[in-house]
Parts: sequence; C-alpha cells; structure tokens
Amino acid sequence: QVQLVESGGGLVQAGGSLRLSCAASGRTFSNYAMGWFRQAPGKEREFVAAITRSGGSTYYADSVKGRFTISRDNAKSTVYLQMNSLTPEDTALYYCAAVWNDYGLTYREYQYWGQGTQVTVSS
Repeated sequence: QVQLVESGGGLVQAGGSLRLSCAASGRTFSNYAMGWFRQAPGKEREFVAAITRSGGSTYYADSVKGRFTISRDNAKSTVYLQMNSLTPEDTALYYCAAVWNDYGLTYREYQYWGQGTQVTVSS
C-alpha cells in the first residue's frame, strides 16, 4: 500500500505562484508513475499533469501547459507541481495520485490518491 499526503496549497493572487508537494510512503516510490488532478466545485475531476517513474517524460493538460511544471525527487519520495501565472480558473482541490506503471494520463489508471490540498486564486 501507498500513502500520499499533499501540501502547499493556499490562497494566492492572480498571476502568482504556488508549489504543491506530495510525499509518499509505503512501497518504493520510484516504481510508481505520479499524477496531479484537480476538482473545482460543480465540476468533474480533471487531469493536470503526470510524470513517468524515472521523471524522464512529463504530460500536461492543455489548460496548464506552459504554466505548470511537474517534477519528482525519488530520493525524497516526493512529487511536486510548480504552478505559475495562476488564474481564478485554477481554483480547485488538487490531488496527487500514484500508479504502478510507467505512466498514466486518466484518473481510472491510478491506484492511490492523496487527501487533496486546496488552491484558491483571487482576482
């Protein structure tokens, strides 16, 4: 089993930045591809970004491409989401997720989920 704990969310002004962290415990972190998803009130869960086991490849939703960067530090068993140029449309509860695979791009592929961290962007 794998436990995931997100942190780093908060309130930020439009145009600002936040860095989310997701710390993992349990199985070997490097065996899992990692992803970030978000869910806003009244909307369905949305894919944000993903990174392969080794960190060699990354994937992004069109809505965040060029603004967000996903990275991982396998030595620290942690995945990050650097969010720049934030807009109110980025306001959501952000979840990290893990899958025992090379990579995953849809929520159905992921096995483990964190509790979420709230990101609120004011205008």
